Amino acid sequence: MAGNWKMFKTPAETVQFFEKFRPLVERSSHCEIVICPPFTNLAAAAGAVNGSSIRIGAQNIAWAREGAFTGEVSGPMIAATGATHAIVGHSERRQYFGETDETVLKRTQAALEFGLTPIVCVGELLAEREAGKTADVLKAQFANGIAGLSEQQFAKIVIAYEPVWAIGTGKTATPEIAADAHRAIRGEVRAKFGKDAADAVRILYGGSVKPDNVKALMAQPEIDGSLVGGASLKPEDFASIVNF
Repeated sequence: MAGNWKMFKTPAETVQFFEKFRPLVERSSHCEIVICPPFTNLAAAAGAVNGSSIRIGAQNIAWAREGAFTGEVSGPMIAATGATHAIVGHSERRQYFGETDETVLKRTQAALEFGLTPIVCVGELLAEREAGKTADVLKAQFANGIAGLSEQQFAKIVIAYEPVWAIGTGKTATPEIAADAHRAIRGEVRAKFGKDAADAVRILYGGSVKPDNVKALMAQPEIDGSLVGGASLKPEDFASIVNF
């Protein structure tokens, strides 16, 4: 269960969150918990979860170790804060900041190179879904953004399916729609990396996941977890999602 805080909270607010959140999930051993705050909060978050099983991730990662890349943050910098994960290719990065399938691959490879677990996002726009192109979009995003990994690299990643039309809109893919997309992604994995890899990879669903719909989503055998946006900002809400 992963939480993406997007551009919310200060370091002080981050510490306050974990003071409330930690006791609510301290016995939650059934899943891995990852929270991805803004870069400025990574160190505070890592300190606040020290001694617990909660992991911290970044919301993006540069493809280079260092250099003249103003505004970027590298894998070694992220790892130095105590973070262990990095979201790659979130739809908002694609939509607003020019992320492409090719840069997604480079960032994924960088995360792996520097010992971080990438959560690689794929998903279609509303117009693409309405045009019946969901499977084609997922196929292309996989082919250009994930399939370039080696088998050993692929075994270390997490995939998140996030239909862009369901992010922050209040619209949620029905459990069946989400499961169909997850099946399509797993089919691409099977074709490229084999059955064992397809069975083993964790595919998260992201798109207006809330306490009142998480149980129905997680009842689908194709869905291995959730990438939660707004509901991860409130300790009680995210804890209830974790403990569905």
